[in-house]
Amino acid sequence: MGAGVTADAGGQARGGGALLVVGDVVTDVVARHRGPLAAGTDTVAAIRTLPGGAGANVACWAAHTGCADVRLLGRVGMEAAAWHERELVAAGVRPRLVIDPEAATGTVVCLVDTGASAERTFLTDSGASLRLEPADWSDALLDGVARLHLSGYLLFSEPSRALAAVALEAARARGVPVSLDPASAGFLARLGVGRFLAFAERLDVLLPSRDEAALLTGLPDPVDAAAKLSRHVPLVVAKAGADGALVARSGALLARVPAAQASPRDTTGAGDAFTGAFLASLLAGAAPEEAAVAGCRAGARAVERVGGRPSAPG
Repeated sequence: MGAGVTADAGGQARGGGALLVVGDVVTDVVARHRGPLAAGTDTVAAIRTLPGGAGANVACWAAHTGCADVRLLGRVGMEAAAWHERELVAAGVRPRLVIDPEAATGTVVCLVDTGASAERTFLTDSGASLRLEPADWSDALLDGVARLHLSGYLLFSEPSRALAAVALEAARARGVPVSLDPASAGFLARLGVGRFLAFAERLDVLLPSRDEAALLTGLPDPVDAAAKLSRHVPLVVAKAGADGALVARSGALLARVPAAQASPRDTTGAGDAFTGAFLASLLAGAAPEEAAVAGCRAGARAVERVGGRPSAPG
C-alpha cells in the first residue's frame, strides 16, 4: 500500500459506527522545566520519551472516552513502527501504519514550563508523518465508518495535503461527515488562510483553537471568530483552554461551554483530548453542546498528565 510496507493491527471491525482518524503519529520528547531556559548552559528538566502525534492522540482519547471502534491511518519510520503499533493497540485503537522506506518517524520536542500555566513550545521534525500520500489511501478504509477526522497537520505538506483531499472526497461520496482540527497556528500562517478555508469549506465540523480561529478570521474576539467560521463550515467548535469552548453553527453562537477544573502539569495534547472525546460523544448520539462538555472534561484530564495520551486501559 503506497511506497512503503503496511502494518495492519487490531483485528477485524466490530461493526458499524467506527471513527477513522487520518493523521500524524510521532515520538514526543517531553522536557519539563521551571522558568526561562538558560541560554548557553544547562537547564534542569525532567525528560520523557512518549508516543504522540495529534492524529494518534485524538484516536486514543476517542477510544478512552468510549468509542468502541477507532481506526487510525498514519505513516511512521521502520525504527519505531512496532513500538507505536503496540502503544496504539494498548490504547484501544486499530492502527494501520504505513512504514516509510526512507524517512524516520516524526519527532517533536515538547518544552513544558512547569509554572502555573504548564504552557508548551514545540520543536517539530515531521519526518515520515507528513509523507502520507494518496497511494496510501483506499476507499475500503471507510467501510463501517460513521465519521472521518483529519489532522490539520496533513495540510502542511504537499503529499499529505493531496491525501487529505482524496480522503475527504471519498468520505463525501459515501455521506460520511468529516471533521478537521487546524492543529498549528504557526504552520497555518505559513500555509495561508485562503488555502486553508478553500479546503475547509468541504468539511462538516471544524475544531480550531482560539488562536487558530482568530488567525483564520482576523477577529480577536473568539465568539465573533467562531460565528464567522461557521459561515464556512456548518459546525465550528472553538477550543479556548481554561475558558472552555464555543459552539457555533451557521453564523451564530449556539453555546458557551465552561472548562472543567484542572491542575495543569502539561498542556501537550489537551486540544487532541477535547477533539477525541467530542467526536466519541457525537458518535454516541450526543448533541454538539453535550459533546463539547465531554471534550472539556477530557481536556482537563489531559493537562493533569504528562504527554498527549490518556492512560492505557487497566
